[in-house]
Amino acid sequence: MRAKPRTWNPRRRRTPRAWISRNRRLCVALLLCLAAGLAVQQLTPASAARVSVLVAARDLPTGTSLKESDFTKVEVAPELATATSVDDVGNLVGRQLASPLGKGQTPTESSLLGPGLLTGTAAGSAAVPLRMADPSSIQLLSPGQLVTVVLTASGSYDESRQSQVLAGPVPVLWTSAQGGKAGEWLGTSDTEGLVVVAANPQQAEKLAGASTQGKLFFVLVSP
Repeated sequence: MRAKPRTWNPRRRRTPRAWISRNRRLCVALLLCLAAGLAVQQLTPASAARVSVLVAARDLPTGTSLKESDFTKVEVAPELATATSVDDVGNLVGRQLASPLGKGQTPTESSLLGPGLLTGTAAGSAAVPLRMADPSSIQLLSPGQLVTVVLTASGSYDESRQSQVLAGPVPVLWTSAQGGKAGEWLGTSDTEGLVVVAANPQQAEKLAGASTQGKLFFVLVSP
């Protein structure tokens, strides 16, 4: 006897809702596994490797004479440690900041008074100290500001004073208005009115000893 062919029954149509209803426990298990995987991914660090770096323990203003207590060590991912950072506190103690260092920032040679101020400048650049005729005017300056240096030659009473541009634009590296005491670096403890600029060899030759030839002034230059 032949079996009757099966007729289509709409009730037998499989729907997602019906499948979920029949496999409820399996669905719950899959969702729990997915949630656990996401949690592990969020909690697992991108890299287990860590390096120790020095950072400022608090906000340090420009001109600060550094002490060991000004810094602390933190563990960071290797990619966050810069090659120019100073990682030995012994190389920092007694030195002075040429620019502010915020809490948590890493110190570098370019943020300290000394040869490091010339980091990134062209080969042969020199840090040239200049004493401005108007000490109060350097309150307008900050590291990175571009200036043109002008010399007003001293003349007799019957001679008009002539001005000439010595160099410019040159970047400011440091000013005495920042509160620094650069005696060890500049060879003098008298820093009032001093500005240190970066100059190429030709500019440095003109600027060296220029203050003995007359009065020095500066003009602010836009980048």
